[in-house]
Formats: sequence, C-alpha cells, structure tokens
Amino acid sequence: MTMADRKLSAEQSETLMGILKARFEKNMERHEGIEWADVQAKLQADIGKLWSLNEMERTEGEPDVIGYDSENDEYIFYDCSTESPKGRRSVCYDREALESRKKHKPENSAIEMADDMGIEMLTEEQYRQLQELGNFDRKTSSWVKTPANIRKLGGALFCDRRYDTVFVYHNGADSYYAARGFRGLLRI
Repeated sequence: MTMADRKLSAEQSETLMGILKARFEKNMERHEGIEWADVQAKLQADIGKLWSLNEMERTEGEPDVIGYDSENDEYIFYDCSTESPKGRRSVCYDREALESRKKHKPENSAIEMADDMGIEMLTEEQYRQLQELGNFDRKTSSWVKTPANIRKLGGALFCDRRYDTVFVYHNGADSYYAARGFRGLLRI
C-alpha cells in the first residue's frame, strides 16, 4: 500500500473522529489535563496518522489517548481494548519466525502488521504503563517488543494480567495462539 492509499474519505474521518471523541470523553482518567480540541487539531493536521488510528480501530484495538509528550509535542494513543485486539491475534512475532515455520503458518506476524499499520508495538515498560490505567488482557496475551539478544536466540516476549499481576513470559517467536495478539501505540 502506498502512502497515497493511506488516507480516509471525509465520511470515514468524521466517523472515526466521533468514535475517538466518545472514547476520550468516556475515559477521562486515562488522560487527565488533556483537552479533546487539542487532540482533534493534531489529528486533522496529519491524515496519515488518522489512517493508522483507523487501522487500530478496524482491528478492534480501541485506541485512546494515554498521555502527552511535551518534549516532542505529541499525543500518545495506546490500544485500550479490554483484551488483545481481535483483528491482530493468531500471529507469530516477526517475518523471520513466520518463515521458519514448516507447517501451519499463520497469515502474518505482529511486527509486520504493526509496520503495515504505521504503529509501534508496545514495549514491556509501555505495557506495564497501560496496565496502570485498567485491567487489560485478563483472558488473552499480547506480544511486546523483544530485546535483540532474546530474539537472536529464537525467543520473543509476551505479557498478560492474571491474579491482579502483570506477567512477562517468553515463547518461541514462531509460536502463535488464538488468544495472543499485540498492542500498539501511535504518536501524533
């Protein structure tokens, strides 16, 4: 898909803005001190980012503002769906892992999907930050960015929340499960 293809129609943009505004207003505890009008102005100024947010929404990530980076003048959106986004599950970690599978290959990988969507995967630290805003992944799990030294040895990390605790686990990067997807972030 070319950059020119990464834009929404006026109607799609308006629909998405309505969804994002309603979610923003319903979950004010996620972004205290941030005004929707400021976020909306940033969104309207960057149609490419709006397309990426639409991809987050389309894959059931339920993106919402979780903070503001004053140093870079950016609002930060995280996937805030209660469970790992449905449209991003059953994927292995990256292209290398996907190609290493001999049988029963998944359709895609988390890293490639994130790149295609124009978003970043959450790190373990960012995942823990998300969990401070609510209880996420109580029935599912989510791949997180894996340090190169672990990935080099064939592993990848994922997280979930069980027993009111955030856990970090490891698995072969080529594994995939119906209950594991990934969460992303977008800076605007």
